[in-house]
Amino acid sequence: MITEQQVLDVIKSIDYKPMTYQELEQQLEIQAASDFKELVKILNELERTGIIVQNKSHHYGLPEHMDLVRGRIQAHAKGFAFLIPEEKEHGDVYINANDMGTAMNGDIVFVKVTSRSTTGGRMEGEVVRVITRKNTRVVGVFQGLDTYGFIIPDDKRINRDIFVPKEAFGGAVEGEKVVAEIVSYPEGRAAAEGRIVEVLGHKDDPGVDILSVIRKHQLPESFPDEIMDEAQAAPDSITDAEIVEQGRRDLRDKNIVTIDGEDAKDLDDAVNVERLDNGHYRLGVHIADVGYYVKEGSKLDIEAYNRGCSVYLVDRVIPMLPHRLSNGICSLHPQVDRLTLSCEMEFDEHMKVVKHEVFTSVIKTKERMTYTNVRKILEDEDPELLERYAPLVEDFKLMRELAMQLREMRARRGAVDFDFDEAKIILDEKGRPIDIVKRERSVAEQIIEEFMLAANETVAEHFSTLQVPFLYRIHENPDQEKLQNFLAFASNFGHVIKGTGDHIHPRALQQLLQDIKGEKEETVISTMMLRSMKQAKYSADSSGHFGLAADYYSHFTSPIRRYPDLVIHRVIREVIENGGKLKPKRQDYLNSRMADIAQQSSERERVAVDAERDTDQLKKAEYMLDKVGEEFEGMISSVTSFGMFIELDNTVEGLIRLGMLTDDYYHFDDKQMILLGERTSKIYRIGDAITVRVARVNMEDHTIDFELKDMPKSNRPERTDRGARPPRGDSDRKGGRGGDRGKNKAAGKAAKFGKAAKAAKASKAPTASVAPTADSGSKKPARRKRKPSTVSGQTSAVSVPNTQQPRATENTVSASTSNSEGAPKKAKGISTHAPKSSSKDNSRNFNFGSGKGGYNSPVESSKKRKGSPAPRRKKIEGPVFDPEAGNIQTSSAKADPSKTGGEVKKSRPRKRKPKPTEQKPE
Repeated sequence: MITEQQVLDVIKSIDYKPMTYQELEQQLEIQAASDFKELVKILNELERTGIIVQNKSHHYGLPEHMDLVRGRIQAHAKGFAFLIPEEKEHGDVYINANDMGTAMNGDIVFVKVTSRSTTGGRMEGEVVRVITRKNTRVVGVFQGLDTYGFIIPDDKRINRDIFVPKEAFGGAVEGEKVVAEIVSYPEGRAAAEGRIVEVLGHKDDPGVDILSVIRKHQLPESFPDEIMDEAQAAPDSITDAEIVEQGRRDLRDKNIVTIDGEDAKDLDDAVNVERLDNGHYRLGVHIADVGYYVKEGSKLDIEAYNRGCSVYLVDRVIPMLPHRLSNGICSLHPQVDRLTLSCEMEFDEHMKVVKHEVFTSVIKTKERMTYTNVRKILEDEDPELLERYAPLVEDFKLMRELAMQLREMRARRGAVDFDFDEAKIILDEKGRPIDIVKRERSVAEQIIEEFMLAANETVAEHFSTLQVPFLYRIHENPDQEKLQNFLAFASNFGHVIKGTGDHIHPRALQQLLQDIKGEKEETVISTMMLRSMKQAKYSADSSGHFGLAADYYSHFTSPIRRYPDLVIHRVIREVIENGGKLKPKRQDYLNSRMADIAQQSSERERVAVDAERDTDQLKKAEYMLDKVGEEFEGMISSVTSFGMFIELDNTVEGLIRLGMLTDDYYHFDDKQMILLGERTSKIYRIGDAITVRVARVNMEDHTIDFELKDMPKSNRPERTDRGARPPRGDSDRKGGRGGDRGKNKAAGKAAKFGKAAKAAKASKAPTASVAPTADSGSKKPARRKRKPSTVSGQTSAVSVPNTQQPRATENTVSASTSNSEGAPKKAKGISTHAPKSSSKDNSRNFNFGSGKGGYNSPVESSKKRKGSPAPRRKKIEGPVFDPEAGNIQTSSAKADPSKTGGEVKKSRPRKRKPKPTEQKPE
């Protein structure tokens, strides 16, 4: 019997050239019919999983030998996308909206590179095959008609609406938020088709907005019964027999405390500090031993792996572990015994760790302290609190002393410390935002931050030295191109950073942050520096942490809310119990698992960050809803080719579109990141203070538009220079956007030169403008245009496509901020104006045929074919084995996707009446 390995050996051989299945049959010298059927099965399975590919001429080969690149689609709301290759050495590939095929955001695909820049710049390509689907469900607003409906996706990276036939409405009515299962994916002119599986409620009902975000990111709302049953089996307390049997060190007599926020319930870390006789400090960091209760391979463990981390939304927490554990036996409540893993470190006067120890322990915390109370004790010297916590006051002072010295040491080492404002959104009992305040980063937060950093570094170095399987938190060096662009940007402010062209030490970047502290350019340079860096992630290999300037770093301190911490807790306890090493078989098993756990944890972390950002944005937009027309002080936080983002003092961010800057024509300089006025030479740059007025709030996209205070309606000069763009609607050159040019050009000419025009001229009556109708040359109904859901102090006469997008969050050191990602940059010197509304923008306009005809996205319908339409050719499929029929199908008949791994693609050809100059296709 032929095997998969035999087939792969042939295809992977050095002298192999792509072959058809018949040629492979001869190469493998197959004689029996059963072996031939098995060969076809193997080829189909290898192709389904993406190990091999089949080209248009039905030849099989490895993707890399067929000029294909495998990777993940990162789509943009405007329709285009980038391929993020799985091979790190391969650069990203730009994909035009017309070359997306059936791919959607997040899909794993094969892309064929179609063009490369001669200077080594951007590559462009087209999707040739989808390997794995990311989106199987979509959340959005339902819009229903008599015989069909649509879902407008909440995820704007899905830039085409989902068609829903009447029989798949699922009881949904107009304006309700729904969850739909995708039945068929978009292809050509046919958009995706869905079936509604859940109705969340009307989009304006309380709580539906947050529930939509939960469904959009496929976050679990509750734990299955079997998980809860396993959690219920956990004990409520520990016994002295357990402590003795496990050989844990007893630390219950020490002054150990927890310091957390007022509303925290899962208390998983506690600390204490002592001054030794030799003048050194001994710091103890004690972390709940969650791994003792969540056994490897248990249902609780599998659920925690799938969730990856706890998700902190604006109005709730979606925990990684059931509250029975996270708020119960695993939470370090005061005055109760708890099992922990402890890391004790001894620091000398230079803050060097001269001795450390990691061990299992039992503790009893003295107090449950809050950040607010510790700050009041240390900074305000609150008399009431000083009396209440008198036995611990000296401990808190010693903690501050040690933490500040650790902070100075990290700064000398070169750790890049970003200090960005974070917001806390205050909600009322109905979930409506009533205030937005900045989160305070007081001395109390700094104490815990420094102690956790020290413990994470010490644990990472200790177990890296032991060479046992482990999970590390790594932060790779910045991309050289992005870093060089940042250095050039900083030089515009007179700052020169020391370092070679290929390597900049983080110390140089930290020195720059210190130099600009308190200066006007502090925010702008800090923001651009953060955007030049990569995201931190988990890895099975320790490659250091650039932002922290640390050779070793891990996440050890939060096993209740992060799965990587839980995993390494198990490794630590297992190593301790086995005398400092692992058994060979156990070592091999853990080595085989760590890379997968690292990737899963990194992906789940990104999902959590996206969900948290989405809920923050929607509540910030809701907060500004009743403030349209009000004025606020703000700062320019980002400058783009389509406008500038403004951040208010309360961290709310909105966009001033370029079209709202009516006093001049502005050019975007992507090197200096400024908008420059053509006539006035006025400059807008990141960091400038600015007064804005709230123009509109779009609750559909959760975006806010600002306008400048006292900006005139229009003060732009008429542009008469040769080659300049004519004013909209006033020019006859090439028809003009507001002139006679249209889809039916004959109708426009008739209005000028036809009988109606001559008759009007003869009677000296004004000429009527004849608009194309459904009967003028084509019986296609007018395009369906979506009405934006906005609250506005004024109504714009020009429909502007929604170009404002949430800026991507960079999770680097301990800060997160926003980043603007847009379309490929325009050449320097090209004038940019308010975005034009076109058939290629991201507003979803549809063109419906008669009956069950197809409907087109703006991108597809913008391509008008001349002459007679080409007849649709049947797709030729490769060989497919049908086990029920017992034969091989090589005809154009489509295979059952459940047996081949493919997809049944539906097409809805647009019905149209041929023009008189066209002939019907044969």
